[in-house]
Amino acid sequence: MRSYMTDSPSAAGRIVALCMVVDGNLSPSELRALQHSRLLEYIDIDIDAFHVLVEELCQDMLASAGQGLHVELPPAVIDALLDEIRDPLLCQQLLRALWQIANADGVLAEAEVTLLSRARAKWA
Repeated sequence: MRSYMTDSPSAAGRIVALCMVVDGNLSPSELRALQHSRLLEYIDIDIDAFHVLVEELCQDMLASAGQGLHVELPPAVIDALLDEIRDPLLCQQLLRALWQIANADGVLAEAEVTLLSRARAKWA
């Protein structure tokens, strides 16, 4: 996985991207929830840069997957990504938006629950 500066727009954006793809399905309802949250404005990243982050995250995840078709990030990797966010207010804003995005499609997948639980434990 790539490393980003602590509390940077890229670090925050990657966490959002992870929430959107961690269940293996980027749904239109999640994209609408992201837009409605105005989180990208808050973290100062435009939609084109966010799309690049999603693409880079997917590339990194596929590169670490090896031969398998199913990509699952180990808890240590998730924790390392979450550790790039330290600002308490940013953590709070991200956590609120992540819950809204993950719930947007009406299904909380196990991978989403894992990410949200780890984020809450790290940032609370």
